[in-house]
Amino acid sequence: MSSFLVPIIFLLLIFFSLIIWRINTRKFISSGTVASAYDSWTQDKLLERLWGEHIHLGFYPPDQKNIDFRHAKVNFVHELVRWSGLDRLPRGSRILDVGCGIGGSSRILAKYYGFNVTGITISPAQVKRAIELTPDELNCNFQVMDALDLKFEDGVFDGIWSVEAGAHMNDKTKFADEMLRTLRPGGYMALADWNSRDLKTHPPSFCEQIILNQLLEQWVHPNFISINEFVNILQHNKNSSGQVISENWNSYTNPSWFESIIEGFRRPSAILTLGPLAIVKSFREIPTILLMNWSFRKGLMEFGVYKCRG
Repeated sequence: MSSFLVPIIFLLLIFFSLIIWRINTRKFISSGTVASAYDSWTQDKLLERLWGEHIHLGFYPPDQKNIDFRHAKVNFVHELVRWSGLDRLPRGSRILDVGCGIGGSSRILAKYYGFNVTGITISPAQVKRAIELTPDELNCNFQVMDALDLKFEDGVFDGIWSVEAGAHMNDKTKFADEMLRTLRPGGYMALADWNSRDLKTHPPSFCEQIILNQLLEQWVHPNFISINEFVNILQHNKNSSGQVISENWNSYTNPSWFESIIEGFRRPSAILTLGPLAIVKSFREIPTILLMNWSFRKGLMEFGVYKCRG
């Protein structure tokens, strides 16, 4: 191919991807739109090819350089386990993974900590893929279930795990209620999520509001709340001990955004072997990823982590 044509094709891909990005938004309408979006992302295999089996951000310690993108995601799971105290639970403990994706975190919790893990997601395609990726010897099972209507009895789990699922919930209080209801007294909760800054005390500017709207519309998010708002929800839940600790892990996770773009250039075959449409789809996500990076870097968005006891 002529060297003259390469940049032209590249620019055309960006142009058409931006058109798709603006026209074909993924607005939250109901839990069904979340399920449809994740079914699509799972079935076209693009997200798994680029992000691996862990569909969440990675953990990048400030004193370490050149951490592999996928290894950083594994690091994140272990860091959150240690920080939350989930590793104090004995082997065989029952853990509920809320919003389990294709089971990446569930498999780590079962393999390295000996937990008996139940993963739930609203996406049938994710459950199917999670089962396919999970060896028989691991104590993991996966079910299609709405996190706002958990089909489990009260207090049946020793630990609750949820990473980057709450932003898709249109009722954050109900989200917390259902998780804490199924957590036994004295059990451990480990949760991580995308939050906005406190928009009541620090209202967004006109430009910031436009960016927030795009982040909501592009990845089926109904709304964002602040870290303090979610802490307040957890503290006032009748099934919580009331001792809730939170932190903002922006500095540890923010490198993931650029790394997720660079990963496409590190592993071009992951995209190219899926055909021309996959190339357009991969470019289509770049504007949202760049907006996410800017928002987290500037503090408009915050990566909240939470731990509490039942």
